[in-house]
Amino acid sequence: MTQVPPKPGRIVPAPENFLSPMAKGRRRALKTLLGGGAAAAAGTALAAGESALGVPPWSKTLGKPVGANPYGLPSEFEKHVIRRESPGLTTTPQSSVVFTPLQNLFGIITPNGLHFERNHGGRPDIDPYQHRLMINGLVRQPKIYTMNDLMRFPSVSRIHFVECGANSAMEWANVSVPTVQYTHGMLSCAEWTGVMLSTLLDDCGFDKKKAKYILAEGADAASLTRTLPIEMALDDVLVAYGQNGEMIRPENGYPLRLLVPGVQGVSSVKWLRRLEVGDQPWSHREESLHYSDLMPGGMSRQYTWIQECKSVITSPSGGQKLLDKGYYPITGLAWSGRGRIKRVDVSTDGGRNWRTAELQDPILPKALTRFRIDWNWNGEPALLQSRAVDETGYVQPKMRQLREVRGTRSIYHNNAIQTWKVDPSGEVHNVQV
Repeated sequence: MTQVPPKPGRIVPAPENFLSPMAKGRRRALKTLLGGGAAAAAGTALAAGESALGVPPWSKTLGKPVGANPYGLPSEFEKHVIRRESPGLTTTPQSSVVFTPLQNLFGIITPNGLHFERNHGGRPDIDPYQHRLMINGLVRQPKIYTMNDLMRFPSVSRIHFVECGANSAMEWANVSVPTVQYTHGMLSCAEWTGVMLSTLLDDCGFDKKKAKYILAEGADAASLTRTLPIEMALDDVLVAYGQNGEMIRPENGYPLRLLVPGVQGVSSVKWLRRLEVGDQPWSHREESLHYSDLMPGGMSRQYTWIQECKSVITSPSGGQKLLDKGYYPITGLAWSGRGRIKRVDVSTDGGRNWRTAELQDPILPKALTRFRIDWNWNGEPALLQSRAVDETGYVQPKMRQLREVRGTRSIYHNNAIQTWKVDPSGEVHNVQV
């Protein structure tokens, strides 16, 4: 006997206070139409032919001309898909963050206009024709490059994620925010284009015997500076000017930024203006006072570069609501600063039982990887979790395991398993187990 497939379920998006009264009315009307006998009636009407539903107004007149928007924009019906700032997170908007709406995105590439933004001294508006990059320190010939100079070098394009070291920081002690946009939204992934840092260092003739570290400095009001080991600088670090096929957006470093794959985002210094080659780390403010890990014994762990293996379910996720019992695809994102994602396991009972999810192509090193698994919700409470494993064998830890090593006073580098609780009502909440 052929098994009847489960009824597909429906999800109400997380409320983000973006729906206009008209849009709310449309959503209520749609919910009514799809309920009970109305759904069967609608199906019958569709079977009889599209004319039974009438001709929509946009099919009765010519549309907008080609080039109506010289720079393409999303549909007005997608205007709710925006970056958002968490209220009260920082005391000044110049040193704050807006979060990527992970719950609304597809695939692994983040649109430029939705890439999360973290600034330390506000966003500068830089004239690219006046911008310069200096390389000095332990080099045979210190040099100053214009943007035109840099673009004459052979370019490379790489797809990599950028994740702030403080992503998920608000969840260290307890549940603090309701949706995946705020728990994990300091995360984005793009195709970056630029010149390899190793190429520029060779061009300046860096001292291969004495050089141990690189100092990167930004042109923003904070003059943000970060230290990098020379081995990392010579590996896969980019001096980038392109993002998803166009110039980097101002909020992401226009016209030039460092891109350090797999490393906490603050090391990918935006508005890059200087690189100094040295023989020891500099221990500036953003690598001693900030972006260091306070350990349980009172010591502070410095220079935690790598963003460890991590994952999160984006649907169903916090703030959403399941309207029906039935079939739901569980989907989410996984990433690791050490390389490719090897496997993602998904649990619907809080980690007692696990099933291996499907990894969707492409599966790239130090990039987001999307996963998916089928789930039939029977209306009972559920605890949804994902657990990623990277190609080095590193397994994403439980929150309890992370706290045993790190305590609860940390801010940075929280890569613990995220739990979403589904109530019998279908409402989805952020919880910790």
